[in-house]
This record gives sequence, structure tokens and C-alpha cells, in this order.
Amino acid sequence: MKNFVEELKWRGMLHQSMPGVEEHLSEAMRSAYVGFDPTADSLHIGNLVPIMLLAHYQRCGHKPVALVGGATGMIGDPSGKSSERNLLDEKTLRHNQESIKKQLSHFLDFESSDANAAVLVNNYDWMKEFSFLEFIRDVGKHITVNYMMAKDSVKSRISGESANDGMSFTEFTYQLVQGYDFLHLYKENDCTIQMGGSDQWGNITTGTELIRRIGDGKGFAITCPLITKSDGSKFGKSEGGNVWLDAKRTSPYKFYQYWLNSSDEDAEKYIKIFTFLDENEINAIVNDHNEAPHLR
Repeated sequence: MKNFVEELKWRGMLHQSMPGVEEHLSEAMRSAYVGFDPTADSLHIGNLVPIMLLAHYQRCGHKPVALVGGATGMIGDPSGKSSERNLLDEKTLRHNQESIKKQLSHFLDFESSDANAAVLVNNYDWMKEFSFLEFIRDVGKHITVNYMMAKDSVKSRISGESANDGMSFTEFTYQLVQGYDFLHLYKENDCTIQMGGSDQWGNITTGTELIRRIGDGKGFAITCPLITKSDGSKFGKSEGGNVWLDAKRTSPYKFYQYWLNSSDEDAEKYIKIFTFLDENEINAIVNDHNEAPHLR
């Protein structure tokens, strides 16, 4: 199997990882998951980074698990948010989940007969029967309020510019629900790694803590950097808003133009992150461009 961590490093896709994860991956095929927010019926190009994490993971011989957050989508992740978002009803979430599954199937092999075939799960399936009293008894008692308050996603909402708006109990408990997802997948799917953007580190490590305290096991975290453009603006946004993967939301022409209008500096970064070309091929392309940039 290819070394997944080394693959991420040279592609500029590794922000942080827990000690021991590289050795853990070298010992056997491992399952790792990434969560996707189902608040829209399409993913956007900002989601391409975690999608590529899973795609590279599968190509390195490991088993990717895509989690569609039917339950967590009803709460709303406070990470990187300055205000609480609108919550969706179950019917809308189910529709969005089916649409997202179709999009993910273009990147991940769900149909393979190999042991590392991709799996799609929905956390609503195991959270829907969980009563509030059961959750606070079986899960909540293992994580202290002090631990939860120390997370950056919580501190920024309580003491940042949006401090006057505060943070609802619903969003405050988000990290517990996501943490329980990791524990559930650890127990039921032998999933030992959770991956995501760097803003997810706090939520992911809550899961590793639950695995340690309740599952008496070891979970690992891997995060990728949040992508920004060379001018400092947010990757994945255009003047018209999100650049969607669904052609009905963003036309193929606009999708193509977004990439075509990237600066040379960004293009060199993007070709490593968003393609499956190997290091030698990419270096050759970059060298050819540097020798004659006017031919771009």
C-alpha cells in the first residue's frame, strides 16, 4: 500500500495529524471517515478537498467511509460560523442526502468487490432512536463542560465579535454528537480515523476522547488545511456565491471559468490537490509552465 500520510504531505494536503497515525496505517488496511453537511442538495468545490482526501485514501489501499450528517445537519456545526444557521426538516435532509450520495459516487468506488470498497452511512440512522436522557447519561457524562468550552469553535462564538448573539445549547452539543459518530463507527465499522478540514480538529478530538473513555480504544485524527486563494480570498467562492458540483446550480461554463481564472500560483497548488497525477508528472507540468508562462 502507498503511504497515505506521505501522499498528503507532498500534495500540501496535511495540516495536522495525531502521533502514531502513520504507523497505524502501515500495519493493515484501515477505515477512515469524513462527514459531509447535507444542508444543500449539492456539494460545492469547497467540499472537493475532503472528497479528495477519501479518494486518495482509497487509492492507497484503505477503506473510505463517507458520513452524511442527517442528524448533525439538524443541529448545525458552529465551527467557523459566526451565527446559528437555519435548521432543516427531515424530509429536506433525506432529499439532500440522496443527491450527495450520487455526487460522491463519481469520486469513490462504492461498487468494488475489494475489501476497501467505499461505504456511505447516515448518522441519523443511529441517532434517531437515542433519547435525550440516554444521550446525556451514556455520552455526556464522559466529557466535561471545561473540555467543551476550551474548543476554538466554542470560544470564538462566546468571546468573539458575535459574543452578543451567544451560542445555543443545540450548537454547543454539536461536538458531542459528532464525537459519538466517531465512537459508533469505531465500534460498528472498525473505523479508527476521522479526517476533515483544520477547523474540525476540536470536534474530531472529542471523538477520539470518547473512544478512549468509553470504547477503551485508540482513535486518530487527520486534518487538511483550509484552502485560500493567493489574494487571500476564500477558495470555492465566486461573485455569485458558492461554486456547486451540480450543473443545475453552477453551469459547466461557470465551473470551468472558475478554474481557468485561477492565478498561476494557485494553479500550481490546485493541480496537486485536485488531480491524481503523480509527483513526477506534476513537476514536469509546472517546469514546462515556468519555462514558457506566456503559453498558459
